[in-house]
Amino acid sequence: MSSDMIAPFLDEKYLNLETYKKNGQAIRTPVWFVIDSGILYVATPSTTGKIKRLNNNKNIRIVPSNMKGTPKGDWVDATAYFANESESSQAIKLRKKKYGIMAKLIGLSVYRKGKPVVIGIKI
Repeated sequence: MSSDMIAPFLDEKYLNLETYKKNGQAIRTPVWFVIDSGILYVATPSTTGKIKRLNNNKNIRIVPSNMKGTPKGDWVDATAYFANESESSQAIKLRKKKYGIMAKLIGLSVYRKGKPVVIGIKI
């Protein structure tokens, strides 16, 4: 990932993640994220629609956004993948550091819906 492509995300708390249904319909979801070694990481419960859509199509688009998903820049084409165990562990640690107590509170309620899955995003 080039530093030019990652720069708009550096000081942001949210990104809007656009994934696609089998019929091609775009679904946009604002999510928390962290950056490590030039890769953006998003954690989500295993039962979410994002996981199902990414199983069918790893091509995505992302944009820095506010918590409601309103874009703060230009959409960027990217590719998603499911992070391995060591990447996932590091991403969860970084997430706790970046979002503090809110990450812990959200984690307690949200991850009852399914084990967290970490998605790596390469621009």
